[in-house]
Amino acid sequence: MLLSDERDELGAIGRRLADTGLVIGSSGNISVRSGDLVAVTPGGMRLDRMAPADCPVITLSGRVVEGERAPSSETPMHLALYEATQAAAIVHTHSTYGVVVATTMSELPPIHYNTLLLGGVVKVAEYATYGTPELAAGVRAAMAGGMRAALLANHGGVAIGRDLDEAFENARLLEWLCGVYVRARAIGEPRVLTEEELAKVAERGLTPPGFPPS
Repeated sequence: MLLSDERDELGAIGRRLADTGLVIGSSGNISVRSGDLVAVTPGGMRLDRMAPADCPVITLSGRVVEGERAPSSETPMHLALYEATQAAAIVHTHSTYGVVVATTMSELPPIHYNTLLLGGVVKVAEYATYGTPELAAGVRAAMAGGMRAALLANHGGVAIGRDLDEAFENARLLEWLCGVYVRARAIGEPRVLTEEELAKVAERGLTPPGFPPS
């Protein structure tokens, strides 16, 4: 079986995503790259019920080389991010607070310095129908400049990493930041950190480790 370890890890991450509430049912998708091949979750299947054989293996052009199930409909977005970044893994979720912010904002205001761990102020990609080249292009633009995460207008969020565990943790951090912002808005107007304040934090070393800009 091609990429057997990677396909097994997709199932493990899928279960973690479901257990933490970052995905519900078959929403969201995951992929991991190894060389010129990508293992991706199948379309229309619950992420917490996948076996390794359920996850097709594709080329960087999207051609299926192994697997009976069709790749996720969001595969074009994954492939666009692999082309544009140094990511080795991608996690796309429809998490609650991420969707709330992505439905109402053009970016996630930096009310906590941990936003620097995602590369800076998280942008919201313009709305486009799921699975389309337009969505892939919009997400690619929102992730430019070394970002590790982005939100998708009226849709969800996406995070990348050097491996699946890191991509999962970035997705979890993105949801935490969105949740903090939404809860803060419920009791008042959140204080937003300035560029100067974020720069001072970055000088102390709080930046994404080992992940240079695209």
